[in-house]
Amino acid sequence: MIYVKEPVCKRCGQPIEHERKEYCYDCKSGKHTYAQGKSVWLYKGEMKESIYRFKDGGRREYAIFYARESARIYGKWIRNKGIEAILPIPVHKNKRKKRGYNQAELYARELGKILGIFVDTRSLVRTIDTMPQKELNDKERKNNLKKAFKIETDSVQWKKVLVVDDIYTTGSTADAAANVLKKSGAEEVYILSITIGKGY
Repeated sequence: MIYVKEPVCKRCGQPIEHERKEYCYDCKSGKHTYAQGKSVWLYKGEMKESIYRFKDGGRREYAIFYARESARIYGKWIRNKGIEAILPIPVHKNKRKKRGYNQAELYARELGKILGIFVDTRSLVRTIDTMPQKELNDKERKNNLKKAFKIETDSVQWKKVLVVDDIYTTGSTADAAANVLKKSGAEEVYILSITIGKGY
């Protein structure tokens, strides 16, 4: 498994080739709704297999290891940002029923336990059973996620939140979640994913 190491994009956290560059191609050409993102491993080889087993192979216990490493590497960063709550990217009820769980929620719960931060699994919900993002191009990904999320409560009581997921690709999912959270009262939304695709 390959850990994400510097140099990385200052916005999304994707590895970049040149130390002098501050942002990856995606972040330089487009604006994200979230404040900053971090990831633990590159989504390739061993980690690709590991995530597949975690997501579709019933290996729920992997969440403990992912959370421990995330806390070890980014615990200080999370505390420095003053995070008040951790919110997992929700899955649609159809997907949850089929899989039996939401992998991002398992990860969030373990991370919250280690860091002593409240895990909010109710505020952010997925209203549309979207197509898998990996099967779509950039434009299709953004359209796929339009109105995919909503806030279940009247407003979000947290000002600084950390949204967690298993894979970060273009940031479309993160942006869609951050967008509804900010419209509902959150001031700063940070992103932490277990794995991330390679930047430019």
